[in-house]
Formats: sequence, structure tokens, C-alpha cells
Amino acid sequence: MSEQVKMFLNGDEAVAWAVRLCRPDVVSAYPITPQTIVVEKISEFVADGLMKCQYMHVESEHSAMASAMGASLAGARTFTATSSQGLAYMCEMLHYVSGSRFPIVMMNANRTLAAPWNIFGDQRDSISQRDSGWIQVYVENGQEALDMIIQAYRIAEHEKVYLPVMVNLDGFVNTHTYEMVEVPAQEDVDAFLPPFKSLNAVDFEHPKSYCISAGTDWNMEFRQQQQQATLDAEAVIQAVDKEYGAAFGRSYGGMLEEYRMEDAEVCLVALGSVNGTIKEVVDSLRGEGKKVGLVKLRFIRPFPRDYFKALAGRVKAVGIVSRDLSFGYEGAIGSEVKAAMQGAGTAVPAVNFVAGLAGRDIPRGTIAEMYQKLERAADGGAYQDMEMVDMRW
Repeated sequence: MSEQVKMFLNGDEAVAWAVRLCRPDVVSAYPITPQTIVVEKISEFVADGLMKCQYMHVESEHSAMASAMGASLAGARTFTATSSQGLAYMCEMLHYVSGSRFPIVMMNANRTLAAPWNIFGDQRDSISQRDSGWIQVYVENGQEALDMIIQAYRIAEHEKVYLPVMVNLDGFVNTHTYEMVEVPAQEDVDAFLPPFKSLNAVDFEHPKSYCISAGTDWNMEFRQQQQQATLDAEAVIQAVDKEYGAAFGRSYGGMLEEYRMEDAEVCLVALGSVNGTIKEVVDSLRGEGKKVGLVKLRFIRPFPRDYFKALAGRVKAVGIVSRDLSFGYEGAIGSEVKAAMQGAGTAVPAVNFVAGLAGRDIPRGTIAEMYQKLERAADGGAYQDMEMVDMRW
């Protein structure tokens, strides 16, 4: 392995560097806060001759995904990026891409959805699209963002998967925060990620139909193919993460990461940047002799159902930190974790902490209070199934 270069980058820039290293043939770009830096930086790479690709500045997010799909149909490795209302605008095309099995990689800068209008981060945008057929991964920091873009292409283009991948960064916390990031050498990325040879491109010698209609008699079979490919992706994700660790010295546990869970009696489950703060709180509480831990959930599609089913037999109480809200119920991932744990047939207190909407801070003290409530629940005390955290009334 060649020496990796340390750079002072924000998360958006880290994504742009990763895209450059992956050598996409086509980048379709439409700016939206807080994703804009990604496509701006890529445009600089292209203008300076440091990156060779077809850079398409399109008129909308819908067009960005349509262009990426068309390029993938022609056999190109493609990339695009979006956020919030932009992701919502391209929703129709998300289903076309996944249903047609095009291995596009997209970065999404997590940002709350209007109205009320707000540019700051929560995960309502991407989680609302969890049923669109895209593999979804959430990263903790800029280094993980860079590494996951590279891994995402290996996962998406694997013959057993052939599905699009969405890499999610918390808006502003990840996208705009600067930190030291190790950037791999181009030759090492080339060895890890060979040139793309599409299995699903237009071929005049072997004609196929694309975006076909499928009637009632066959439509469910297409859906089963998508379902099986998504389930198969879990093993591919685990294998790619291990290979990446061997090649570059960094791995992330694949579907999820356990932090100080070896003897934990209570734990939190969380997505994205808040995991860094939770780890600090866990270390502090461990210093006080408390048996607390963290499950950093990385992929929500595919969903590690079997893991959470087993977790119900390991701990006395679980809290799920949700930066989203399914109105009229609770955080969507909170519901999914609870459902998986119920499958174990073991009654374990589970609390969905809805927090950090529209960029509201989730401070250490608030996280410590979550652990206190879980400890009380583990001891038989009363608890709420769902709690809106740090409300002003």
C-alpha cells in the first residue's frame, strides 16, 4: 500500500476526493445546500484536468438522477449528490433506478424537509426513501464518508447486488466540519476498484428491454429479485468492509459497529454523526462504573434484523436515537429496531428518543440522561415508548 496523504477537509470535500479516486465516467450535478461543495469541488477537479469525466450541470435534481440513469444504461460508472427537497424531487427516479438495477452511487447531505423551511440537518429526507430500493449507509465523520464512497461502488457493482447506494452525511455537522482525513493513493484505489464493466448496459449485439412494463402476472417476481439482491448485499457489505480494512487500514464493522458492548446492560442505537458524541459519553459513564454501550447502526437497507433479534437477549434495555419522525407514530428506525427485537420473543424495554430535528444539538448531558432513563427501565421502572427530547414545552 502506498502512503496515504493527510488532508484537512470537510465532509463534502472528502466525498469529492473519493469520487475523483473512483474514476466515474459521468457526474450529473445540481447544487443544493449543504451538498453544494461536493459538486463544486468535482467541477474544479474536472476544470483543472485532474479528473476525466463527463460533467453534466443539469437543471434540477430530477434531471440529475435521470441523467445518471441514462449514463448507467449506456454502461458508465456514475455519481450524483443531493439533499433534502432535492432528494424528494428526484423520488420518482429513485424507484426507476433501483427497479432497473443500475449501480449508481449518490451522496445525500441529510437536511430536514420543509415546511417550515430550514437548511439544517436531520435524517427525515433519506429515511423517508428507505422503501425506494436503494442501499442506505450513514457515516460518522469525514474519513468514513471518503471510505464509504469507495466501498459503495464495490458494493453497488457486485454481481449479486447491482443496486444503487446512497451515502448519507449529516448536514453541516459532517458536510462542513473540517478534520484530518487520510486520502488513499490513486493506484491503491484502482487496485481495490477496477474499471467498471456493466452487466446491465445497452448492447446492440444482445438486445434487452429496459424500464419495461410488468403486469400483474410477473410484477411480484421483479420485486422478489430486488428483495433478494438487497438481502444478498449484507454479506457483500461485510466482505467489502473487511477487504477495505486489509487494503487501507480502516474498517467499520460492515452493517454496524459495536462500541463497548462486551458486557453492556443498556445501550443506545444511533445513526450518523451523533455516534461520536455518544462514544464520549459512554467512555465517561464507563469511568463511573456503569455498564453502558453503543450500537452504531450504519446500514438501514439492508437492515440487520438478526443482529437486533439477538441483541434482545444480551441487554436489559435499549434506546434508539432517531433524527427523524414518522408523524403519528415514532422514529421509523426506532420502530424497525423494536420490531426486530420483538422477534426474539423477549420483552426488553425499548425507548425511541426522537432528538436533533432540524439541526438541534444533542449535547452530552442529554445523552447521559438517555442512559439514566434506560437504567431505570432496566431496573423495572416506568418508561415511555417514545420521547421527544429537549422540547421547549
